[in-house]
Amino acid sequence: MPKSRNIVQLVWGIALVLAGIGVFFRIPYVMPKVEKIEQFTGVLFFIRVSFYLLGILLVSGGAKKIFDHTRKMEDGNANT
Repeated sequence: MPKSRNIVQLVWGIALVLAGIGVFFRIPYVMPKVEKIEQFTGVLFFIRVSFYLLGILLVSGGAKKIFDHTRKMEDGNANT
């Protein structure tokens, strides 16, 4: 795989982790606004769980990309 593609994957992984962290920090500010919407009255728990699940998926996906990148870098250094 070309080196430029490896760097893009690393940057993408970092961006995913940062987006996931941003979701966690944003949830407490967004939920009061969502609670004011009448149509969402019965599903507030589901919406809150969905937001947290989204954050978890973003952070874990980004972390996987970062760890895969570091593993490839270590394997590449061991072979040379």
